[in-house]
Amino acid sequence: MTYFSCFSNVSVTLLISIWVSSLIIASAGNFFEDFDLTWGDGRAQILNNGELLILSLDKASGSGFQTKNEYLFGKIDMQLKLVPGNSAGTVTAYYLRSEGSAWDEIDFEFLGNLSGDPYILHTNVFSQGKGDREQQFYLWFDPTADFHTYSILWNPQRIIFSVDGTPIREFKNLESIGVPFPKNQPMRIQSSLWNADDWATRGGLVKTDWSQAPFTASYRNFNADACIWSSGASFCNSNSPANNNNAAWLSEELDSTGQERLKWVQRNYMIYNYCSDTKRFPQGLPEECAAEN
Repeated sequence: MTYFSCFSNVSVTLLISIWVSSLIIASAGNFFEDFDLTWGDGRAQILNNGELLILSLDKASGSGFQTKNEYLFGKIDMQLKLVPGNSAGTVTAYYLRSEGSAWDEIDFEFLGNLSGDPYILHTNVFSQGKGDREQQFYLWFDPTADFHTYSILWNPQRIIFSVDGTPIREFKNLESIGVPFPKNQPMRIQSSLWNADDWATRGGLVKTDWSQAPFTASYRNFNADACIWSSGASFCNSNSPANNNNAAWLSEELDSTGQERLKWVQRNYMIYNYCSDTKRFPQGLPEECAAEN
């Protein structure tokens, strides 16, 4: 079931002409073709003729990968199966990030926990090097038992985080009230599995049990319908017959069903929201918090 509806093609074309430099629709891909294994000295592996990617972590090192392409807006899907058992101290990160000191970033981070305790799904949005926009959730299923789809919709108006098609978070473009929004810097999709036992589980009180190593996380069914940055030379035109249907994500927004599902998740599964943390922001909550309420 879809939870999105679309604006007119006229509005889409105007937004695209302002913000987007290149459109190439990237369909469901092969890990050999779409990704580089960036670190881990053999701990990251592509298997099954490019259909499966596995990251592993031991006491010596974690591992990671990133896309060969950079993207400026897109709808990104990846299926993950997280580290099973006692995953305390580990973090599996899956995110978009640009280069430089004033980077943009859109984060999924999965914080491991003791056997039987739930994972924490940590989300954040950085713009121009500034984050501090954390929302955290429990999941309504065991993310280690099977693969589940984690999606990022990023267009000029909003960022929507979804799990198995259910929206869990929306971050709107509120530049009109002075809130920076990631819209100018192309980003690569990256993922890593690493040790963060100084903070990841119960604030660092629970350490990684290395007798359980190696820890492994698995990935499959990557799909990116996206604007691929290619020398900053091309132009996205959603009115093109070849691109019109595929580029609908450029104007997607939550419909009424999607809004209700989002509220359901946030009411039942959200465990931290920076917009409710008045102790953290004694001088006043960030401007977008008031605008969203």
